[in-house]
Amino acid sequence: MELRGTTILAVKNANGVAMAGDGQVTLGQSIVMKHQARKVRRIYREKVIAGFAGATADAFTLFERCEAKLEEFGGNLLRASVEMAKDWRSDKYLRKLEAMLIVADAEYIFIISGNGDVIEPDDNIAAIGSGGAYALSAARSLQRHTEMDAEDICRNAMAIAAEICVFTNENLTVETISA
Repeated sequence: MELRGTTILAVKNANGVAMAGDGQVTLGQSIVMKHQARKVRRIYREKVIAGFAGATADAFTLFERCEAKLEEFGGNLLRASVEMAKDWRSDKYLRKLEAMLIVADAEYIFIISGNGDVIEPDDNIAAIGSGGAYALSAARSLQRHTEMDAEDICRNAMAIAAEICVFTNENLTVETISA
């Protein structure tokens, strides 16, 4: 059985961008191994926020690769994300990694997968992990029907996801970048 991280949510609006990750790490389908894991962190000179869902060791490898691509392309998140996805898909070792990333800066939010996907959400809201669909739904509703800033939307949407998804808890790490 693998240790897995679960729910990550990113929201961008006029106030800036926020990314939240819950703290739960599970072993298989039934054992909570950790309650306060840090799945969201700043990379590339504190200018980019990255969060992961999936196998923890694999995610740390991807954080390192992402930061290296950001260094290589001078902090250009779009170019670094595309190049990382190409490497991830084509490299024999990286192809076996079981994780997904959300990366964001003041301009972009991307979901990056091992299938070579670099997805920029149409509505500036992205979520991954087992509770991702719940967090995404809640965030979309809050974005459309309230005047909350990005951080408040993240916090409230993640609280809703934690009420519904057994693989998501309320111990959040939240990082923000102002507009």
